[in-house]
Amino acid sequence: MKNYYLSENDFSDFVTRMISTKELIAPIAKGPRFVFSKIKSPSEIRLDYDVTILPPKKEFFPPRQNLVKFSSKGYEGCIDPKEKILFGVHPYDVKGIDITDTVFENNKKDMNYLANRRAATIVASNIQKVSSRAFWDTVGADIKAKGHDAFLTKISDGYHFQTLTTKGDALISCGKFTAATEKQSSEAKKVNESVNGTCPEKLKHSSKDIAKKVRDSFSKKEMWDKMAQRCFSCGTCNIVCPTCYCFDVQDKWNVDQTSGVRTRYWDSCLTEEFSKISLGAGHSENFRESRGSRYRHRIMRKAAYLNETLGGPACIGCGRCSSGCTANIADPVEAINTIMEVK
Repeated sequence: MKNYYLSENDFSDFVTRMISTKELIAPIAKGPRFVFSKIKSPSEIRLDYDVTILPPKKEFFPPRQNLVKFSSKGYEGCIDPKEKILFGVHPYDVKGIDITDTVFENNKKDMNYLANRRAATIVASNIQKVSSRAFWDTVGADIKAKGHDAFLTKISDGYHFQTLTTKGDALISCGKFTAATEKQSSEAKKVNESVNGTCPEKLKHSSKDIAKKVRDSFSKKEMWDKMAQRCFSCGTCNIVCPTCYCFDVQDKWNVDQTSGVRTRYWDSCLTEEFSKISLGAGHSENFRESRGSRYRHRIMRKAAYLNETLGGPACIGCGRCSSGCTANIADPVEAINTIMEVK
């Protein structure tokens, strides 16, 4: 771990040099909102963003990803990782990437994800603006962000840059860095600590207590049905979630009927089709047919089911699901606080 300082005037040159070495992905404005996108000019970067529409996991696990190409002559994998720098990632999204890393590393490794992930350098940055639906300071608050290679903090007269890995160290050659003074490092620490407690939404209980109560509430059918009454089963909450990882796999054949491609797409457990299975002879069965059962499954997955594997909840408190829900029912804070109050 090494601490450096970069002046405000030298920031553009730093970004320009990174662009010249690798593909640079960073937050940019898209209308009134923000997205992670390929950067062509330093002026595009918006480190003062609140939250992006889609999480940065899309750079390693894209919404649509070809897996295998096949023909009458055989098949070949489509893994083709490109080195890139993912720049300006908020700490809660670093946690989301770490969760996805764990999921795709467990048991049989998913190289379609891991190849992209391992080719990336991740530079996290301090939160300059808090999203209106954020609650990251009360969910898994004891879990530290990890897996990133460097951390950039905006301080009064420039930037504090902390490198954490050899990939992070390699970025120093792109900028006019100097060793950070004790005063600059102290200021960076205060800047990052100052956002704690500023999220507008808050969970009222610990992750451990929440996980137990949520599990114990599994059989409360009336409660779940009531909470999901207005759900459109659109799946938006899953699509914008940094820790959802379900996907559907489809084979598409070319006109020659001997060649094609196998592709995976993001999938959503809130849609009715997700849990519908074929029984043959034109028959089917849906093992989560009601909206309440699907809503319950989502909350269970985020608050309880994966806690032992992950060491905490599968939720990072970004608030994307809350802001993306047309029916305004996807907010985990409202759902969990309600569950915790049920006798």
